[in-house]
Amino acid sequence: MKKILFPVMFLAVIISSCSKDNDPETPPVQQVDMTKATIERTSNNSEFKESPETLPKQITTNTVLKTGKTYLLSDFVFVLNGATIKIEPGVTIKGSKQPKSALIITRNGKIDAQGTAAAPIVFTSSQATPNSGDWGGVILLGNAQNNGALNGVAGLMSIEGGVNTTATGYGLHGGTKSDDNSGIMKYVRIEYPGIAFVTDDEINGLTFGSVGSGTTMDYIQVSYSGDDSYEWFGGSVNCKHLIAYRGTDDDFDTDNGFSGKIQFGLSLRDAAIADFAVNGASNSFESDNDAQGTTKTPQTAAVFSNMTLVGPYANAAPEATAAPYKRGAHIRRNSSISIFNSVFVGWPVGLFIDGAPSETNATANSLEYKNNTVAGCPVLVAPGTAAFNSVNWFNTAAFANKTLVGNADVKLTNTGYTSFDPAPAAGSPLLAGADFSSAKLGGGAFTVTTYVGAAASGDSWFKGWTKFANK
Repeated sequence: MKKILFPVMFLAVIISSCSKDNDPETPPVQQVDMTKATIERTSNNSEFKESPETLPKQITTNTVLKTGKTYLLSDFVFVLNGATIKIEPGVTIKGSKQPKSALIITRNGKIDAQGTAAAPIVFTSSQATPNSGDWGGVILLGNAQNNGALNGVAGLMSIEGGVNTTATGYGLHGGTKSDDNSGIMKYVRIEYPGIAFVTDDEINGLTFGSVGSGTTMDYIQVSYSGDDSYEWFGGSVNCKHLIAYRGTDDDFDTDNGFSGKIQFGLSLRDAAIADFAVNGASNSFESDNDAQGTTKTPQTAAVFSNMTLVGPYANAAPEATAAPYKRGAHIRRNSSISIFNSVFVGWPVGLFIDGAPSETNATANSLEYKNNTVAGCPVLVAPGTAAFNSVNWFNTAAFANKTLVGNADVKLTNTGYTSFDPAPAAGSPLLAGADFSSAKLGGGAFTVTTYVGAAASGDSWFKGWTKFANK
């Protein structure tokens, strides 16, 4: 979703030692000015101490959540002051619905959440009967570049979701450190997140604000998000093995100059669950340079490869599918993202390059769409403007894109909601056809594959630590 920027008051460096850790209105000792466009990360050298079962609203010293225990987020919880929150394998963290809750890693905090395939870390709802949007989700804020501005300060932004109005300065992101490190998350599930702070100002399942490439993101599943499953606002973080499961809005949303590299991503959409807000549109990819479609730099130029995006028509007829469903990929507002070696299955429209600026990017090859397969989409490619024949562009022989009439023609092992297995079965056209010759896929961030999509034949990286189930 697009953003509302809140005014920011100057937050002076506080040197009093009598701050209240539980009160966001009286911030703790800060070694940096949290309102600057670039801050110097500090490190808290204290030993890790175990958190109480209800996490404090402000985590200002190194804190550990211990294996085998369940913890509660009862409000917006901020990690700051150079502190790290360490979450051990097998920990469960439940988010409250009222008051609204979220975990926010500020620009001067870190997360160390390393689960395992056998003992993943689980963020979930505290409700007895959980639903999409029960709590806020996880927000990571960093000091990498974006193309936004706040109060006239270029490169500084306020993350959506009302975070910065809750604690002024703590919801800001942006800077000049492309390799900034917000920590690590591996083998993590985030269930039932995505609340609306106010109308059109939501928190996503996993939100990245100017997160740098020093951060590690691998093996993460976001399920039943009430907004986007993943959204990046600027930054350069690279991610692998991301799963978006039965969310409402977009699966992978990129904005404000995000330039990271993403490989091995899955999405599975529920035909009955969509963005039912006024003018809501549910897509797998949605990408803007910024909300106004300007030429501001850095330009949104993320690169995705080996994605398997299973839309609503894979499990329901079009007439039985929620109306907000739109496109497998909606690239608009001067975005220059590129998608390679991926498969889109069962969307109303496979690809929509929307507007003259993004069409120009496609013509200039700053926006690329190559070695992809589009199957079971009544409209494979949305018509472009008179100056850009999108169908001919998609079918450029050198791009090696393929189309299949039916959803079943891709021969995925199983597209069922509770038995999802996106590995290609015997005879699948996805078993070959990948190409990594583009310079955008170089540099070592991408694993070279021969197969198209997120999984090889018989692959199991999405098994064991994940959960594919009804609510």
